[in-house]
Amino acid sequence: MTDDKKIIAFVVYPGMTPLDMVGPLTVLDGMASSAQEYRTVVVGETKEPVTTDNPLKLVATHTYDEVPSPYALLVPGGAAPTLKALADEKLVGYLRTAGANAELVTSVCTGSLLLGQAGLLEGRKAATHWMFREFLRAFGAEPVAERWVEDGNVITAAGVSAGIDLALHLVERLVGAEIARTIQFVIEYDPEPPQGPLDWSKRPYGDLKPLLEHTLNDALADEPALRDKLLAHTGQ
Repeated sequence: MTDDKKIIAFVVYPGMTPLDMVGPLTVLDGMASSAQEYRTVVVGETKEPVTTDNPLKLVATHTYDEVPSPYALLVPGGAAPTLKALADEKLVGYLRTAGANAELVTSVCTGSLLLGQAGLLEGRKAATHWMFREFLRAFGAEPVAERWVEDGNVITAAGVSAGIDLALHLVERLVGAEIARTIQFVIEYDPEPPQGPLDWSKRPYGDLKPLLEHTLNDALADEPALRDKLLAHTGQ
């Protein structure tokens, strides 16, 4: 890509959770429409349709080779397919090289595990979906139970909808609070969930260890070393 805009690259891969990407993309594309030094793109290994963890398919606008050095990188997450993607050498290799030179490296949900696998979280505070938080330790990161956490040029968000919070923070950081507030009004982001705020003392599943072990064994059956590396952190 040869234009002089600051490219914000959203990464797609098989089995990801669409809302992890589409929410932040909506926010940051809105920013790019008014702050025209920025441009949003969707990057994948190919431009073929990518399956997600629901019936929706996504199509990249650019390949890895076409966006080797984005200004900012955002990596969405998911469940078992994201764990499987930890062994995707092309994906992790792209994150490693693109992330090493990016001004901002960000993720939503378990996308932070992919950043960790790419060696981008060592010694940093990081967030992810609450079910997978302790896995961050396997990559040398310090898990943080926050909606999003910023550590240097790396900003990671918790599960799914937290990506919108991260994106609005990015807008404020890049172009100011006034535009961020305007976008928040445009997308009517003012959550009032029908069941009220989450009571974390009543989170489901109880002992997560059996569920996490099953998920890891299923997703990484062909990657025993990586599976065992993460299994070591299921009992935290």
